[in-house]
Amino acid sequence: MFRQRFFGKRTFFAVEIIGKRTFWEPCLIGKRSFLGLIFIEKRTFMPKKHYICSELKGNINIMLYRKIASRIEEYLSSDSDRMLLIDGARQIGKSYIISWVGKKMFSNYIEINMEEDKLGDRIFAEAKTTSDFYMALSLVAGDKMKDKANTLVFIDEIQAYDHLLTLVKFLMREKKFTYIASGSLLGVTLKNTQSVPIGSLDIVHMYPMDFEEFLYANGVGKDAVEAMREKFNNLQALPDTMHKKMIDLFKKYILVGGLPKAVDTFVKSRNVVEFRSVQNEVHTLYGIDASKYEEEHSRKLKIRRIFDMIPSNLENKKKRVVIKDIENKTWKRTNDYLDEFDYLISSGIALEVKAISKPSYPLVENSGKNLLKLYLNDVGILSGIFYRNNITAVMSDMRSINLGSVYETVVAQELKAHGYELYYYDNKKNGEVDYLIDDADNLSNIPIEVKSGKDYTIHSALDKFLSNDEYNIKMAYVLSNEQNVYTENGVTYIPVYYVMFFENVSNVVGQFLD
Repeated sequence: MFRQRFFGKRTFFAVEIIGKRTFWEPCLIGKRSFLGLIFIEKRTFMPKKHYICSELKGNINIMLYRKIASRIEEYLSSDSDRMLLIDGARQIGKSYIISWVGKKMFSNYIEINMEEDKLGDRIFAEAKTTSDFYMALSLVAGDKMKDKANTLVFIDEIQAYDHLLTLVKFLMREKKFTYIASGSLLGVTLKNTQSVPIGSLDIVHMYPMDFEEFLYANGVGKDAVEAMREKFNNLQALPDTMHKKMIDLFKKYILVGGLPKAVDTFVKSRNVVEFRSVQNEVHTLYGIDASKYEEEHSRKLKIRRIFDMIPSNLENKKKRVVIKDIENKTWKRTNDYLDEFDYLISSGIALEVKAISKPSYPLVENSGKNLLKLYLNDVGILSGIFYRNNITAVMSDMRSINLGSVYETVVAQELKAHGYELYYYDNKKNGEVDYLIDDADNLSNIPIEVKSGKDYTIHSALDKFLSNDEYNIKMAYVLSNEQNVYTENGVTYIPVYYVMFFENVSNVVGQFLD
């Protein structure tokens, strides 16, 4: 819980960070919200977790925590010769978190949004040499251009000018300032860049807030999350009261999703209409961006059509993109729409799940573009499209409503945010398994079935999949709303919220060669 306390003109919020000790963290009301220091026994400490203070009608709300903040801070504290570039969809908090960390660490902070520049004065349109770049920079922030140690230049929406991507190598080589960048559609932009800055960019993908971040936003403490992580690692169930609370929060996450503004709105007001309005605005923005890209392309694309088809495709039994339905042309094939798929995936507004018919490690060796599934990047947007302002379908487990598509979407969102490439098993004879992920420790694959209903123990396709000894499967999971954790016939049954602890890292510490 976050508790408010007033000391003079400063407002403090209690933040439980370590053990059961309460730390008081001040947030100052003003035009700029920032992370204050924690004062304990007259000593000053920097907080160990990254929260962001936000305002609401003169009062301060609880803080949003983003995992990527520590990655950004680590980079800015180093002397890396590679520019960190945070890539991801619009409206997921890239610019905000970079700005927040940057202002905290550098006395001279310069931010240039290249999309705005392109639509406005176009100061950086011809900045194709470092000298031209410095001159353009001096026009907007000349008084802040000091030295590398105390000046951070944040190049926001760097993809707006592809020549800036080429310039990265030379800016980093000259080491005049510290740099960081953000962007979207980098996959598409880099294809059109004449000289790709190989070795000069460190691209990190960012996604909407995951379930763990959502928990922190809703007052769940770090100790509670770590206790649950230990339960997951030991394949143990949570106590009854904690399980009910987690299922309740997971269902709310399905409704709210991970767009920071939607989460912030939910935490402040609990008003369904208000956070649905945020989701609708972002979904509309994604569609407008797609239409705009279509107009700029040399040939007529169908990006908007494919994007708009995603929710209806997910309601179908197979959930695949049906190629012939895009233009109602039966002779069209997947290869006819590769540019469209590249845009949707590279922009971060859709998550691709590729079909695998004969799994082996690593899965990428057996994947193809055919039989592709696309999921929206945010489950809150999808639940808003399906259920609008009616929360009963999700919160009350109505038997007449099939929640399979939203549950699969939230699992896809979690797995992708935690570093997994997404695949599913498709076999004409044996059926489909929702997800396959690589198992680096066993040089194998892990099949995952997602169940939203009470029949979570029925999974014939998974049973057939596991019966094939050639696949060398060591473990399999079924995720559901059920509390119990147990393994039976090679399948481990766990609550769906435990997906937040799936991380694409190996547990093998190291080996020696003879």
